[in-house]
Amino acid sequence: MNVVDTVNSMKPRFGRRTMSVPAGGVRAITLRAIIGHKRALLGAILTAVVVLMAIVSVFWTPFDPMAFDTGEPFTPPDFAHPMGTDVYGRDILSRIMAGSQVSLMVAAAAVAGALVMGTVIGLVAGYIGGVLDLAVTRVVDILLAVPGLVFALGIVALLGPSAQSVTIALSVVYTWQFARIVRSVVVSVRSRSYVEAARGLDASPLSIMVKDILPSVVPILIVQVTTALAWGILDEASLGFLGLGVQPPDPSWGSLLIEGRQYLYDAPWLPLGAGTMVVIAVLGVNLLGDGLREIVDPRAGRSTS
Repeated sequence: MNVVDTVNSMKPRFGRRTMSVPAGGVRAITLRAIIGHKRALLGAILTAVVVLMAIVSVFWTPFDPMAFDTGEPFTPPDFAHPMGTDVYGRDILSRIMAGSQVSLMVAAAAVAGALVMGTVIGLVAGYIGGVLDLAVTRVVDILLAVPGLVFALGIVALLGPSAQSVTIALSVVYTWQFARIVRSVVVSVRSRSYVEAARGLDASPLSIMVKDILPSVVPILIVQVTTALAWGILDEASLGFLGLGVQPPDPSWGSLLIEGRQYLYDAPWLPLGAGTMVVIAVLGVNLLGDGLREIVDPRAGRSTS
């Protein structure tokens, strides 16, 4: 076996449905593993229900979520309006369904942006090391010392309240979390034999980071993405509740919560639907993330039991 074959045999590989990583206690995430893990399966089902509702709402809702006088104002839940109507006679269920699009898209877009930026920062800093790694680590530690929601509030205050501002703010906040996690994984694998062998073959740093190191980071990133999505849904609702997210009359779960709070004593059912959906979405994604974490690293389940 020549040197090239030796290096290729040591590299982590992406399969069509599974992914292998270097030895070290980290397992691959497969569909069978998720189905066989009760917590991950329950989280996947709850998450799928919320996502399916958002997809369905693109094409159909019981009533036009923006239409006024679809029923009497403050109609209690009944057969025609399962979650009642608001002060303008708008159907709450339709607005919750439409609001799921905004809440999930803001969270997903924020996490996607943070995933890309944080992975690049963590890969480069962890692989190059030295002064760059020290500087990035110190900056990340300082930024993470500030509560994420407070940091996001400052950014939204500068940009103005809107869904786009919330997306940018949360993306910036989550970037540093991804950067720290990726950097820690890169530092732990950059001295392994297959990476050293790739350097010996004069592979470029970019090639080593993408082909040799990045596959080792992916399983951890999958778990972190689910955690960040849960926080994204919760933070979007929090910012919307403070009036800094989507502006009326457009619906989102956060804006529906603040609308319901204003008429809580007249119609206590108003915030119930949006609040329930936030709980289901966050619970589902968290359960899925916890399950994936235990699948990736079985020791995590034993340490928390």
